[in-house]
Amino acid sequence: MRGRLPHPREKGGADTGPSPVDRRKTGSKHHLICDGRGTPLKVITPAANVNDVTQTLALVDGIPPVAGRPGRPRRRPEALLGDKGYDSNLNREELRRRRILPVISRKGAPNIQGLGKLRYVVEQTFALLHQFKRLAVRWERRTELHDAFVSLACSLICWRHFKKTRA
Repeated sequence: MRGRLPHPREKGGADTGPSPVDRRKTGSKHHLICDGRGTPLKVITPAANVNDVTQTLALVDGIPPVAGRPGRPRRRPEALLGDKGYDSNLNREELRRRRILPVISRKGAPNIQGLGKLRYVVEQTFALLHQFKRLAVRWERRTELHDAFVSLACSLICWRHFKKTRA
């Protein structure tokens, strides 16, 4: 058992990599997809050096069924908003094939008018997620533990949204 777990003196762990912006210190980052009200639907925690474009389809595929109206629950959004980090023609084609409208700014082009107001919801959800200090800086070496804390934080955020709408 001792051979599989990292030793106490070892730094890092699974899903960590050198950060391109923080003097190559190892770390990870969160990718988040949420609905229009800021309710988190799926969070992925890859290494810090993983490109944002590679996580787009994993986020869309990981959305659980969301019940609301009578009938079969929805599994995919109507549109997907993203910043320039998610710009890729391959992702755009794949999203269109799944009948999802991609609203993603292109690199080198001016920003889409009004996208900042819509992206505010996502940034606010990130702020709510990182209010939990255990998630703002990753202390766990094991990815399963960190993902468990992330899902617990998302559950608390959803509960707060539900409690606010019921009051």
